[in-house]
Amino acid sequence: MSEPRASEPPEPEGTQRLPVLDKSQTGTGPERSAPADDNGTPPVPDGGGGREGRFWSARRVPAGIVALLLLGLAGLFLYDIASVRADRPVMSWRRELARQLADRPLDDIWVLVGAGVAAALGLWLLLLAATSGLRHVLPMRRTHADVRAGLDRDAAATALRDRAMEVAGVQSARVRVRRRRAKVRAASHFRELDDVRADLDAVLTDAVRGLGLSRPPALSVRVRRPGRKE
Repeated sequence: MSEPRASEPPEPEGTQRLPVLDKSQTGTGPERSAPADDNGTPPVPDGGGGREGRFWSARRVPAGIVALLLLGLAGLFLYDIASVRADRPVMSWRRELARQLADRPLDDIWVLVGAGVAAALGLWLLLLAATSGLRHVLPMRRTHADVRAGLDRDAAATALRDRAMEVAGVQSARVRVRRRRAKVRAASHFRELDDVRADLDAVLTDAVRGLGLSRPPALSVRVRRPGRKE
């Protein structure tokens, strides 16, 4: 006869037995994958996002102006053509335009001016189509594959200026942030200028790294004595 199994102690009221997970399910080990976010997309490791391109402007205002002009011009020509098909006389402006185009030579001043304006508008539209725009937005590193973030230049300059003002000896500071360079101009009313400049380089280098930009700008730091008040 087999020995009877000992009965398990009763569980206290209000408790719930939790399931036991196997080690292969927990993913503990070097092969454990990175946790996914709420949408199921794994985050991009730090430094693995690469350099991000600039943000492209929607160009809503130029596109809207061009669309309205083309719509008005096309509607005017269609109305005139429909009017001629209905046995009505041609509009005087189209008759005058045809006469001017037939009589004026190509080297006429007004023909050259009109051609220059049309060429300038065409080049302007091509430039808008080929450039990204939004120069005041600096792209940031990606921490998630489906999320892009940008930082305004003025906000970056304000953050760097606040950090610069924390350095001992700095009386005032002006910061201008561009795509490739951040220019810092500081005035120091005490301490040696070389010491203040070294501290600013260290503090601002760490501050630029903390901004999380995809392409951190190079620092250009200058320190001087404040001018005398007259």
